[in-house]
Amino acid sequence: MIDFSLSDEQKQLRDLAKEFTDNEIRPVAAACDKNSEFPTDLFRTAWEIGLVNVQIPEKFGGLGLGALDDCLIAEELGVGCTGISTSMMSNMLAEGPLLVAGTDAQNKKYLGGMVDEFSFCAYAVTEPDAGSDVAGIKTIAKKMGDDYVINGQKMWITNAAQSKWFFVLTYTDPQAGYRGMTAFIVDADSPGVSFGKHEEKMGQRASDTRGITFEDVKVPAANRLGNEGDGWKIAMAAFDHSRPVVAASAVGLARGATEVSIEYAKERKAFGAPIAKLQAVSFMIADMAMSTEAARHLVWKSAWKADNGQRNTLEAAYAKAFAADTAMKVATDAVQVFGGYGYSAEYPVEKMMRDAKIFQIYEGTSQIQRVIIARELLAK
Repeated sequence: MIDFSLSDEQKQLRDLAKEFTDNEIRPVAAACDKNSEFPTDLFRTAWEIGLVNVQIPEKFGGLGLGALDDCLIAEELGVGCTGISTSMMSNMLAEGPLLVAGTDAQNKKYLGGMVDEFSFCAYAVTEPDAGSDVAGIKTIAKKMGDDYVINGQKMWITNAAQSKWFFVLTYTDPQAGYRGMTAFIVDADSPGVSFGKHEEKMGQRASDTRGITFEDVKVPAANRLGNEGDGWKIAMAAFDHSRPVVAASAVGLARGATEVSIEYAKERKAFGAPIAKLQAVSFMIADMAMSTEAARHLVWKSAWKADNGQRNTLEAAYAKAFAADTAMKVATDAVQVFGGYGYSAEYPVEKMMRDAKIFQIYEGTSQIQRVIIARELLAK
């Protein structure tokens, strides 16, 4: 039986996220974007009321909610500001590898710590010369006694300088290709860890993005995730948990752009009538709403499969690619609906268009999602 209804608890969770967005995010979104401001107090409030780290299991002190629950939150936050919501969601990306491969001791310390104390964590994989080509990373971890020593650089890491710990992908055997990759949990205060400058970005400017340098950073073997050589599959498996949530945030942006376009089209007059009466405008809005709804259904299915213990790699790629492309198209069309005003920073759709673009790039570009989709389909 197919059922698209939400439980009472899920409706309450969604309402909580909407209330937080209306009361906390919307009033500061424009200023945070303009000033590239990281709103720490806002993030602390979100942590206090239970809107972050929601998929941490109950055995480690978390709420033990599912991917769909996380997606409901992400969509509502995305309506308000995807720059702010990206920083909130990025914890999930770093936590994902621990959910996939962490030992009870690792999870109790690091996932439990996220519940016990307001903090951030970061997923450190991308490098200056290795984005979509993850196998091109150059960070090396060498075994020395009971420790590993890590050297390398990571780039474009969300929440880097704000984080208490990182998920770090390295090579322990560069000659073995992706089978020689090994993953570690690295404490941010470890000697030899340093951060680059705050990156000034086109959009999502409220999120803090920086590079990380690891210089002779000593990491205990107890902080290795899985065995040597397991790093690639752990890093990729984490995306099956995080991509539905990222896609949900893109749906939120598209929904927000559609909503403000409807409001504006009803108020703005041209040729003696609201522009909503013009077929060219009304059809554009219809397409915006239709694509947003389709993206939401892909998100929900990918999250549902994850929550039911089913492999969702294909569905997560469907959702991420379609929702990202939808967010960009809908935001661009929203600017068109607003006309000249849409190009002005005084109106919200200008920011939405800038914010939307990164969805087609981070957590796997739209092109990489198509590679995954084709691979999954052709392997059957």
